[in-house]
Order: sequence, then structure tokens, then C-alpha cells
Amino acid sequence: MAAGATIHTFTVQLADLDRGVYADPVLRVARHPSETDTYMLTRVLAYCLEYENGIDFTAGISATDEPAILVKDPTGSVLAWIEIGAPDAKRLHTGSKLAERTAVYTFRDPAKLVAGWAGKPMHRGADIPVHSFDPGFVERAAAAIERRNELTVSVTEGHVYLELNGASFDSPIHTVSAA
Repeated sequence: MAAGATIHTFTVQLADLDRGVYADPVLRVARHPSETDTYMLTRVLAYCLEYENGIDFTAGISATDEPAILVKDPTGSVLAWIEIGAPDAKRLHTGSKLAERTAVYTFRDPAKLVAGWAGKPMHRGADIPVHSFDPGFVERAAAAIERRNELTVSVTEGHVYLELNGASFDSPIHTVSAA
């Protein structure tokens, strides 16, 4: 945990009908002093949308050689490398070589991200999905964050529905290829 990090707790009820995943994780999220609520909520959403056995937050912003989220099997092999925000092409290249699959979750304009990666080497770039939400969705939801949070995440037909501390939000999940 980074020095000066603020701990936020998310008691989650997850129902991802698209993947058949149902879980009730309690997440203790260390928010680095330089991390915005929007970035932190995108990390939490990515965790929920990628939820499976072996998923875990890494040191995040504090780490230069790890993504925000990793999924490992019991032997320690990296199954998924999940980046948040606007990672550079080099990180995606590295992640795609190390993991069976790589994904990006962003609250930024995905077209601008993909354009910034054009012409740069990226292992299996066409296989890396870049997931985003409607403009303003994450920012509006992030305004409801407190230190202790009750979060319900439901996913159906490519649409995410959130209830965060009594406030409701929804957005389609948009996906484009990194290359």
C-alpha cells in the first residue's frame, strides 16, 4: 500500500448475467493520493466486470511494472493483465506477452487512446479489448463514493447497471480493439 493511501471499502453484490458470474466480494481499495475517484471507480468496475478466481488488485499507480489488476492461476501464471485509464502501448505489449489475455478499461475517449497507439508495437493488439462507458457515466457515479460503500453491479446484454450508496447509474459497455 502506498504511503498516504486512503482505504475505501466496497461491499459488492455482483450479478453478471452475460458471463453467468454471481459474487459478493468485499473490496478494500487503497486510493493513492494522486488517484482520482474516477480512476478508482474504473478500477473497481474493471475488477467486477473481470471477476473470476485469482483476480486481485496490484499496487496500481504505485507500480511501474504491473497493471492495476492481475488474474493468476494457482501456479502463479498470469491469466489476465488488466489496465485502467490510458496505458501506453509498451505496457500493453508487455502485458499481452505475459498473460493469456489483456484488457483496458477507460473513462477516457477510446478513439483517442487507440489513435495514440497506432504504429507502435503491441503484441496481439487486435485481441486487446478497450472497454469504455458513456461519457460522464463514471464521473457521475464517482461523485457518490464514500469511505464505506455499498455497490450493486448488474450486467446484462452488454449494459452495466450500478447502485452506489443508494444512487443509480447505467451505461452500455463499449468495446473497441486496441489495434
